[in-house]
Amino acid sequence: MRILGISGSLRPGSSTSAVVRAAGRLAPAGVDFAVYDGVGDLPHFIPDLDTDAPPAPVQLLRDAIAAADALLLCTPEYAHGMPGSLKNMLDWLVSWPGFVGKRVAVLSASPSAQGGHHAHAWLLQTVTVMSADVVAEASLMIPYVKKKLDPNGELADPETERMLAAAMKALAAPGPPEP
Repeated sequence: MRILGISGSLRPGSSTSAVVRAAGRLAPAGVDFAVYDGVGDLPHFIPDLDTDAPPAPVQLLRDAIAAADALLLCTPEYAHGMPGSLKNMLDWLVSWPGFVGKRVAVLSASPSAQGGHHAHAWLLQTVTVMSADVVAEASLMIPYVKKKLDPNGELADPETERMLAAAMKALAAPGPPEP
């Protein structure tokens, strides 16, 4: 099982990126977890460039997703939504058939008490419309995330780690058989 983690934040030291790193650390044995860190390298989505030969950064993204059995998408919340860079990444995948049916965990992490629920809802709606196979048991919202990080900026809250480990186990589990 290969899982690709993607942080919606462009800051490597962000709490959202810390959650993605922790997910990799907490993945079940036998799971190959990789982090895609090219969200900021993608050009602005232009439909005329969305061809069989897209820009090189887009092709790298699609290749990384094609090599994964599942995706873990984690978003911060900016002005009640996901960051434009994450939405831009998703726009490059809308017409690409390799995203359809992909197992996806939708996570949000926020310093607020609501855990980024607006961004979570928007991300969930977007990947659902894009025909992802959203794994509800692997999707969660993490409130007060900054309080759950150690001085090095890594996730260190036992309860959040337990929930994240359970989410990773659900994402890595075999999906229902196709009809």
